[in-house]
Amino acid sequence: MPKEQGRKVVSTNRKARHDYAILDTFEAGIALMGTEVKSLRLGRASLADAFADFSGTELYLHGLHIPEYAMGTWTNHAPRRTRKLLMHKQELIKLHNKVQDAGVTLVPLSMYFENGWCKVELGLARGKKSWDKRQDIATRDANREIQRVMGRRNKGMG
Repeated sequence: MPKEQGRKVVSTNRKARHDYAILDTFEAGIALMGTEVKSLRLGRASLADAFADFSGTELYLHGLHIPEYAMGTWTNHAPRRTRKLLMHKQELIKLHNKVQDAGVTLVPLSMYFENGWCKVELGLARGKKSWDKRQDIATRDANREIQRVMGRRNKGMG
């Protein structure tokens, strides 16, 4: 059987981009059990309450929900267990120094398979205030209206 090629997105955390200002993004591997991989390949995961945190010099993902694999037996995994994230040591040191800043956290933005390996895209994030969110919504609505008017003009409707 040939190895998978390309990127297959399993789950995205759309709420993270609404609640946080993403300063930088990182890619990390994730240590999984067999039934977790099978459940992920079915496209079942929730990043809604997940966050990454350092424990000593290692990085762990907390709150990620991967439902039990339906065809699993007694070897099934716990749905919300803490999972280790895999990164190079230099990247971990750099990331640890950035997270030490006040008000900065690591939030998973998406989970995907790339060339057969499960990866997590982490965002270095700072929480938004409510006025930041309103400003983003107003900007998005203004851009949408501009695109609508430009589309009408290109079609010769006004």
